[in-house]
Amino acid sequence: MCANIIVAEDDTKQAELVRRYLEHEGHTVTVVEDGRAALEEVRHEEPDLLVLDVMMPRADGLDVVRILRAECRELPVLMLTARSTEDDLLLGLDLGADDYMTKPFSPRELMARVRTLLRRTRRSGGPEAGPGPEPDAVQDDALSVGSLRVDPARHEVSVEGTQVVCTPGEFRILAAMAAQPDRVFTRQRLLEELHGFDKYIGGRTVDVHIMHLRKKIERNPRRPARLLTVFGVGYKLTDPAKDIRHASS
Repeated sequence: MCANIIVAEDDTKQAELVRRYLEHEGHTVTVVEDGRAALEEVRHEEPDLLVLDVMMPRADGLDVVRILRAECRELPVLMLTARSTEDDLLLGLDLGADDYMTKPFSPRELMARVRTLLRRTRRSGGPEAGPGPEPDAVQDDALSVGSLRVDPARHEVSVEGTQVVCTPGEFRILAAMAAQPDRVFTRQRLLEELHGFDKYIGGRTVDVHIMHLRKKIERNPRRPARLLTVFGVGYKLTDPAKDIRHASS
């Protein structure tokens, strides 16, 4: 599972340590020392993964994630930071990061996080995923909940025929719920779909992803009809037209 990985880290010793471990696992690694260089390298190389420090000169890591997601770039982003408060971590996830580690960290754990992100990206049809199934098979594998369609093979989401761009984390949650419509998922169960987040991350992580998903798949995010809260339990995904059909039958 060799990948092209960019490491954006202005601490030379830290960057060298991460580079050595990644190259030992067979990855091709490019190291940059500031946020602007990270953006330029991503746009030029289209890597499989970005390992991104938060505190950097010439655009910090949070700005980098914000810009990349605004450009609809879906590459996985693993953020590194010396900050450890939940609010700081949630901000990174809120902007579209896929995983978050606080310094100091175990290089072996970092490699495990990298492997997890790369597996998920390739399983959902990301870089170097290999030949996909024939068009008919891909069509059959798509999940539909009313007019919401989730295609795991192509890593695509559409609502009423209009494509929606989701981060990898948002996609994992939506795909899990679309596979079992009307099932109530606890926050803990949804956190399992996001396995690999830092130990500081809790249930609010799920709430952030749900908030962003509602903005993308609901006509009125403040009054959701698809992605519903089951108070005291968690969330469920449903077909909003189903109740209308039942009421009229």
